Amino acid sequence: MTRLLRDTFNEWADEVRVPHDLADRALRGRRSLWLPLGAALLVGAMIAAVAVFVTMRQEPDVQPAQGVELPVRPSPAPTDVRTDTGNVPPAKLIAAGNLAVSAYYVTTREKTEDGMVRERRTWSVYDPASGGYARTPYAWVDVAPGLQVAAVIEGDLMGNRVGVLDLNTRSIIDWYELDHDVASVAWSPDGTKILATAYSSYPDVFEPVKDQPGQLMPQKQPSPRTGYYVIDVPAGVYEYRELAPLPTSGQSTISRPRTTDRTYLSQPEANARQDLDWSLDGKLIWGPTISRSDRVWYTIDGRTADAPKGQRYVRHSRHSALSPDGRLLLGPDGLPTRITDIETGKVARQRVLRLLAWADDQHVIALGCAGKCENEFNNGLVLVSVDGSEMTQLAANTDNEESRSWDWVLTPR
Repeated sequence: MTRLLRDTFNEWADEVRVPHDLADRALRGRRSLWLPLGAALLVGAMIAAVAVFVTMRQEPDVQPAQGVELPVRPSPAPTDVRTDTGNVPPAKLIAAGNLAVSAYYVTTREKTEDGMVRERRTWSVYDPASGGYARTPYAWVDVAPGLQVAAVIEGDLMGNRVGVLDLNTRSIIDWYELDHDVASVAWSPDGTKILATAYSSYPDVFEPVKDQPGQLMPQKQPSPRTGYYVIDVPAGVYEYRELAPLPTSGQSTISRPRTTDRTYLSQPEANARQDLDWSLDGKLIWGPTISRSDRVWYTIDGRTADAPKGQRYVRHSRHSALSPDGRLLLGPDGLPTRITDIETGKVARQRVLRLLAWADDQHVIALGCAGKCENEFNNGLVLVSVDGSEMTQLAANTDNEESRSWDWVLTPR
């Protein structure tokens, strides 16, 4: 049995979790169907010893899952312009060029028993069968590039089950049972991996400001972010890594964030929600911050990293600030906004509030404003040309001075 013990340790030294059939493997080759007491105790000790050995290694928690064959992305992807200016929130697909509104959510506020205010998102997702959107029961939704599948979190506000939803059949392809609750999911740019951010408690809880109705202040305790999962869907494996949150200040007073296109990720370290997302090439991940530019970078295994070279981002967004051909650069928010030709330095201006993402080399999905922009809060999605001369209304304008009626997610088609 001494040799058996050594061989078993060698076999499993590089694995993170004790295999469920370790005892069977330890007894592999034995002809007897019964186990003497002494050997049974030794096998039990082996299992405990391997478990302690694995714990001391402090490696990521890798777990097997069922491999999934994902639906094939459309090729070539559609590039037509789809609008819905008659419904709020939209009832028909909104899309332009390379991007589509793949999902949206409506945020509501509710009081908790301890006097705090909690924000809740109700998600709707693109429904290919109807060409519109269908409400979902999930705590979080993110659609993969290609608009064929979505990653969803089952639960009330957050949960430990992440599913891959087939948008065409409206059925779950597979579930992933996690050991930690997660509150957001994000697909990698190639649509094969899911990044799920774990929290010990729901992060979107705020303290109301006395004598200032509608104003909220982030709680002063640290963010409850604990780490993250990377789920490799085709390979059928996933792993958990711890990642401490950035410090929170809890001093700034905020109203309901007027978020656009996943800019809920821009809630800074003053807030408890510190969701993680992918770099443009999927080689790094990042979290939101206001103290170091607009994001802090990590390797996939959680080590701090330098910003990826050559990649420019729309502030607090997963989208590239560089045009697909790499010639033009989106500028910051403002009225008007600006786009700069990198080679010549020539600047073009657009009468919109914010440039969100490139639809193609000559057009940008943006946040426009009604009329002559007398009221910046009366706004909606538009498609604007680089020189600003062409403008197409994609979604209805809505007055959202108190709160936005819906928030969109833009995804490559």
